[in-house]
Amino acid sequence: MTAQEERRAASAEAQGGVLTEGSEGQAATETELRLRRSDRRRADAQNLTEGAPREGVAIFRPVEKAVLVALQAGERTVHDVEAGLDELELLVDTAGSEAVGRVVQRREHPDIATFIGRGKVDELKLLTRSLGADAAIFDDELSPAQQRNLEERLGVKVLDRTIVILDIFAQHASSREGKAQVELAQLSYLLPRLRGWGAALSRQAAGIGTRGPGETQLEVDRRKLNRRMTKLRGDLRDFERTRRLKSADRERRQAPIVALVGYTNAGKSTLLNRMTGAHVLVADQLFATLDPTARQLPLPDGRIAVATDTVGFVRRLPTQLVEAFKSTLEETLRADLLLHVVDASHAEAHAQIAAVDQILGDIGAASLPRLLVLNKVDVADADGVAALARTTPGPSVAVSAATGADVEEIAGRIAGLLPPARRIVEALVPYDHAEVVAQVHREGEVLKREDRDEGTWLLANVSRATYGALRPHALTGDPWADQDGADQDRG
Repeated sequence: MTAQEERRAASAEAQGGVLTEGSEGQAATETELRLRRSDRRRADAQNLTEGAPREGVAIFRPVEKAVLVALQAGERTVHDVEAGLDELELLVDTAGSEAVGRVVQRREHPDIATFIGRGKVDELKLLTRSLGADAAIFDDELSPAQQRNLEERLGVKVLDRTIVILDIFAQHASSREGKAQVELAQLSYLLPRLRGWGAALSRQAAGIGTRGPGETQLEVDRRKLNRRMTKLRGDLRDFERTRRLKSADRERRQAPIVALVGYTNAGKSTLLNRMTGAHVLVADQLFATLDPTARQLPLPDGRIAVATDTVGFVRRLPTQLVEAFKSTLEETLRADLLLHVVDASHAEAHAQIAAVDQILGDIGAASLPRLLVLNKVDVADADGVAALARTTPGPSVAVSAATGADVEEIAGRIAGLLPPARRIVEALVPYDHAEVVAQVHREGEVLKREDRDEGTWLLANVSRATYGALRPHALTGDPWADQDGADQDRG
């Protein structure tokens, strides 16, 4: 037997195969099959088992009827608590469940063990039994210990506001990037709560090297989650690089970017469809669309802007989602103008405006110019709309995206708020200043170019910043002189 045959026999023996004379080919085939099975087992060990959160799998465990629970602590008023529970009820309804009761506990600080205190837990237990509820959903994020203690004492599923929002995001994400962002947020939430999820991750994978000596099942599960989260973060970095390339191309073309921001269900998608003729999904529910959409928006002055729809905001947006959607939210920072869409008919419109302002501040977009769009005026109280416009700083416009009333006014207001991005310049650049020509190609749009004896002749559409480099070689006057004169007159 040759050395190669000996190695093949040793490999077959290690895989449980038997090698006899005349059966080398068959043994090699069996060995390959076994190796492929081993590879598959190792691949399975990298993935979460069925029943655990992953792509396309919701972590909002099946709930039919739920009792909503809130804590009035600190400076929270009764109105704040009721408004929070109203929004939580909408979230639960969007997730596909029904809210059958409410419980409010008043205390100075949350109880460390049960959040609402032992006495209130007993009261909540009686209420869930009498109403036939199979879950208690809290309007605050619970710690893993609180969630576990409450489930043991109540005998029903205990969920919190965060997990409901995560489930809604999981249902509505459609793009690869959106699904990866939601899954990363889910796993970030799940990681410290592994013990409370029962057997969802308990099946041990077969194969050598999937479990170390003395390693508990919890450690195995945690390692699987960390490995999956690392891959998701890498995928999101790839998506972000692609988005940055597209943004760089838009910036090179100097197309002004207008980002639609606002509270969830304020009507951003309906407004985008009305302004641009897009066909973005519209539904009367929270977080109906998650994936950002960019469409061309013609302006009255002949320019073409890019209108982008962004994910809707909500009060106390889970930190896991903010982190997972950070790259998408940062697209807002590249906008030249924000359209802050507000549901003017909502009773909590002022609070929703404040919540959006807070999130914009968190991502560094508070200083960007914005236009307040008071939407749904067809069903809003006229006095309330006027009060919103009067008490909110900055320019505003009242429209109805559903009926189209006054929507055409938005484009004119956008054109007035955006500075002229580019103007036509004619220049003759000496050959020893080739870097200026390269800058014009890189940052502007070269309409015509000729190589003459004196240098490179250009007819280019450039921004004011790029014109600064061209100014010494310009053959025409300053195209921004009229604007500067108008500014001085206004001053």
